[in-house]
Amino acid sequence: MAKVLVSDPIDQAGIDILSQVATVDIKIGLSSEELAQIIPEYDALMIRSGSRVTQEIIEAGTQLKIIGRAGVGVDNVDVNAATRKGIVVVNSPEGNTIAAAEHALAMMLALSRYIPDANASVKSGKWDRKSFIGAEVYKKTLGIVGLGKIGSHVATAAKAMGMKLLAYDPFISTERADQLGCRLVEMDVLLQESDYITLHIPKTPETTHLIDAAAIAKMKPNARIINCSRGGIIDETALYNALKEGRIAGAALDVYETEPLGDSPLKSLEKQVILTPHLGASTTEAQVNVAIDVAEQIRDVLLGLPARSAVNIPGLGPDILEELRPYMQLAETLGNLVGQLAGGRVEQLVVKLQGELATNKSQPIVVAALKGLLSQALRERVNYVNASIEAKERGIRVIETRDAGERDYAGSLHLEAKGSLGDHSVTGALLGDSEIRITDIDEFPVNVPPSQHMLFTLHRDMPGIIGKIGSLLGSFNVNIASMQVGRKIVRGDAVMVLSLDDPLPDGILDEITKVSGIRDAYTVTL
Repeated sequence: MAKVLVSDPIDQAGIDILSQVATVDIKIGLSSEELAQIIPEYDALMIRSGSRVTQEIIEAGTQLKIIGRAGVGVDNVDVNAATRKGIVVVNSPEGNTIAAAEHALAMMLALSRYIPDANASVKSGKWDRKSFIGAEVYKKTLGIVGLGKIGSHVATAAKAMGMKLLAYDPFISTERADQLGCRLVEMDVLLQESDYITLHIPKTPETTHLIDAAAIAKMKPNARIINCSRGGIIDETALYNALKEGRIAGAALDVYETEPLGDSPLKSLEKQVILTPHLGASTTEAQVNVAIDVAEQIRDVLLGLPARSAVNIPGLGPDILEELRPYMQLAETLGNLVGQLAGGRVEQLVVKLQGELATNKSQPIVVAALKGLLSQALRERVNYVNASIEAKERGIRVIETRDAGERDYAGSLHLEAKGSLGDHSVTGALLGDSEIRITDIDEFPVNVPPSQHMLFTLHRDMPGIIGKIGSLLGSFNVNIASMQVGRKIVRGDAVMVLSLDDPLPDGILDEITKVSGIRDAYTVTL
């Protein structure tokens, strides 16, 4: 009989499920050394946030088939090490969806009616009704930043309460927003028109301090903002200043830049601020849900069935994985690239397997392309299992084609994306066993390796234009690592690809597009 080790506290409902197919040992509080010592005995490991599953532990787990994290993140698991060994890693990405959405709605209502302060007032012996005249949410405008699973549930509930809905999400199709009753708008419009703003986005370099002093200045004086997503999306100093000066009406925060919340000036504000200690997922139901979700996946894998929420590659043995890994990396890189060129709101992705690649198993390659396409929007939340589901939920149509005809490269991959910035295509191939080359941009032939920071321009093929761009970048202290131009005919249109040592400073892209002969310019971060 299979053996499962549970090394963190898990709800009994999860233990009961595991016990159906395995012997379950519960050993809480193990050190890394102790875990590595006993893990060779087990076929599966179930954890929460307390256990750290390192490469050493994974290497020691000679019988391990699956590692299950009863929660959303897997930052305490070395997923790459597990993938190399063919071990499935699963989590519960939707286990706390309802809990987080309901907490955001509860915060909005409590903020509107001053419930925490009114409660404290009555308990102190007062009966002061005049100080707690609140606001109704009915017919008010709610701006939802991030229309993923949690934001979508908030939208459904808020619509039922009679609220008007705006949404900002550069990775959601208009059709999907319409289904939820949301009017898709740019961020500035949402800030200017919303009575309430609720945030449901991951923290990334792009979203850090998304709500800063400039953003708050665009909000209505009666606006209230709710953040139950990630700390750091709101500039807390700017928020404090705006609240203290009465420039917005209120804020409700469940997450903070530093947790636990320390000596924050937000604590000094009274009824216009509600602060809770990261309670978004803290419901009995959510804790049970994540335990059941992950336990069921471990049970299924032990029975030879696929896992539904693997964060690495499910259903592929190490031999197949090793064979396809380079092509999957190619597909993910190209998907990331074409997604940024086409703009976040992609409506359609065409995946064409060419040459020898057309004879390979296509599903992992298509999924890897989708994972790359969605990586700018979802970051660590997108994986090889949920990429297809996430694409479908965002209204992205996926078309797969094959062309086994001879090419310059033995096997190549061509992606075409239709997005908010227009239609764009990229082609790539492998040199040797694993070296990625971009071989085509919008049907202009090139041969460049991908780099972290890249600049693409569409321009007229004319003397002096390359020098002008180089001089302009130099004036902003941007160093060019490599440059290549692709063209079809002399003096026609051309594409220039620049690999940069650093990201472009703010404002420089506008300056580039002003250069005579430049038709368009795009920055890409891989």
